[in-house]
Amino acid sequence: MVPLTGYLLVGAFLFSAGLYGALARRTAIAVLMSIELMLNAANLVLVSMSRFNNDLNGQVMVFFIITVAAAEVAVGLALIVALYRKKKSSNVDDLTSLKL
Repeated sequence: MVPLTGYLLVGAFLFSAGLYGALARRTAIAVLMSIELMLNAANLVLVSMSRFNNDLNGQVMVFFIITVAAAEVAVGLALIVALYRKKKSSNVDDLTSLKL
């Protein structure tokens, strides 16, 4: 059986990789994928802590987080497609104003 620290270290690594990707990437799709990686790292930590404490509340919370993340991806992709159609670029640096 893998100890709790193993899961926490993997979660910290995934969150760090997602944070680096969100800050360093320039395309909107890569930033969105990095944010999803950070959410999944938080889910991993919640499930591992829930399992360690023999409490199901963390695992139930993960189902709600997955639902919200799916809605976030749908809205995010719709916004990215709309911005790409208008600006002809998915580069985050090109999107300096809030006006389309």
